[in-house]
Amino acid sequence: MRIALFITCFNDTMFPRTGQAVVALLERLGHTVDFLQAQACCGQMHFNTGYRPETLPMVRRFTEVFAEYDAVVTPSGSCAGMIRGHHGTIARQYGDAELVAAVECVAPTVYELSELLVDVLGVTDVGAYFPHRVTYHPTCHSLRMLRVGDRPLRLLRAVKGIDLVELPDATSCCGFGGTFALKNADTSNAMLADKMRHVQATGAEILTAGDNSCLLHIGGGLSRLRTGVGTRHLAEILASTEGDRR
Repeated sequence: MRIALFITCFNDTMFPRTGQAVVALLERLGHTVDFLQAQACCGQMHFNTGYRPETLPMVRRFTEVFAEYDAVVTPSGSCAGMIRGHHGTIARQYGDAELVAAVECVAPTVYELSELLVDVLGVTDVGAYFPHRVTYHPTCHSLRMLRVGDRPLRLLRAVKGIDLVELPDATSCCGFGGTFALKNADTSNAMLADKMRHVQATGAEILTAGDNSCLLHIGGGLSRLRTGVGTRHLAEILASTEGDRR
């Protein structure tokens, strides 16, 4: 199987270790992962902010870059949701028949990490070791657009040494929502306060999720309150082994 990594703008800029973890994890499972330098933004920021015609070149670029791959893995439920849920909309509204056909071929090959591991590669025990008390936040796009369900939890439960605790009211939004947090700061902060209270109630050392954007938002709040609770992307936990000192 030919697998390509779509790193996403957010991870490429701020969380490169997450992409490295995806590659390390998949290579440990016996797969080769290509990283294509020609990749660019999926267009989610533009689409969600109303600049939909301006998203078209990014949709076209994505389909061209990843056309030859059997699977494209991304450590972001929100970007996977954008590609699978909205690239077709942009292609039909502003593109042409050729682009629509290309999107219909490429978009279904894009998987959020837990989907690729569980549904495509058929694994839940990836040989990880992470001796910490952890709680999991299901991000909105992974939960509602991709419907990843309990796939991340199945992967986490198989991690050796982990103490996985349930997050109260887990399915509630953390309040990030991209530009939502900027345009509706008061509402966003209220939602964040609820989420932080639930995280602290678990007694967890680490909060994990499939999107670093949400982890940055929640982690920033937890840091400002000096709670001592850290954040770690799902990929980084699954890539951890007994030889690591983390």
